[in-house]
Amino acid sequence: MEPRKHKTVFVSVRSARHRQAALQAAPDVLDVVLLFQPSPPELRRHLAGAEFLISERRGRIDADLLRAAPGLRLVLRLGSLWYDIDLPAASEAGVAVCWWPLGGVIRVAEHVVLQMLALGKRLTESTAVAQEAGPHWGPSRRTDENTFAYNWTNRQDLHGLWQKTVGILGFGEIGVELARRLAGWGCTVLYHKRHRLPEAVEARLGIRFSDRAQIFSDSDYVVNLLPYSPDTDLSLGRADFARMKPGAYLVSCGSGSVIDETALAEFIRRGRLAGAALDTFEWEPLRPDNPLLVLARQGGNVLLTPHIAAGDTAAAAEERRQMYTPVLRFLAGEPVPNRLV
Repeated sequence: MEPRKHKTVFVSVRSARHRQAALQAAPDVLDVVLLFQPSPPELRRHLAGAEFLISERRGRIDADLLRAAPGLRLVLRLGSLWYDIDLPAASEAGVAVCWWPLGGVIRVAEHVVLQMLALGKRLTESTAVAQEAGPHWGPSRRTDENTFAYNWTNRQDLHGLWQKTVGILGFGEIGVELARRLAGWGCTVLYHKRHRLPEAVEARLGIRFSDRAQIFSDSDYVVNLLPYSPDTDLSLGRADFARMKPGAYLVSCGSGSVIDETALAEFIRRGRLAGAALDTFEWEPLRPDNPLLVLARQGGNVLLTPHIAAGDTAAAAEERRQMYTPVLRFLAGEPVPNRLV
């Protein structure tokens, strides 16, 4: 006789490709029903016989929803934001609640910090010129505390992140992790998304809600983290770049096909923007005639990486398997990590 499988409802807002990967990673002991942005009645219907609810990144879970799931034992939030889960109601219903960190999301946030620092320090230009060692830079002397050749190549317009304004478009889990990593850098962090976060969450993250126009006009670094949709297709273009501060930077780890790359290259070439760093592109693998690639090869302050911000493929597959860990530990009677209730 086969062991009983535990009905699990998995609610996701992510693309079909990601949902399929999550299903493939599910352990055999779970009977997973994956729902894409279900309506409240649809979700309640599926929860009627469920033991576990996995909520990916967001989705309100309140007393009304919990009443529709009398057999529910555990709610697992994938991601670190859980403000939309009614913890007192879950406690009263005897339902455990926990969250699970998303390694790929965290690595993307780290990559964005790398991108910003690299642009401010003009890293591609600086490393290239440092490798041109030769007598044309003047005589070389052994250094000590008083003998050195600071900035011997006379690089200009070198900046850091301290006291800079960072504006984030598309503030989901990556934006949250980015804001956490910028805490302590002395940055002003602005964000824009369709649905504003509660003030308590904003205060905890040290961020300020702004409209889209203000993100472009006020930011030293504009960070694109927008997902792809028909509404965002090539939605960052000439009009937006014209609103940006002269000398500002554009950084992108959002979905490809969101940025008008030709217009962006034009603004950098004219000196209107100080540089750009992108990890995703309209066409992947990157085409040799991409205007940003041409500009980078000409020595522009452009950093292009081959869609690697989230890490390697093997790590992503392993993390998809690991995200079921709290459910498996709960079933085994072991302590559940990151438990809230």
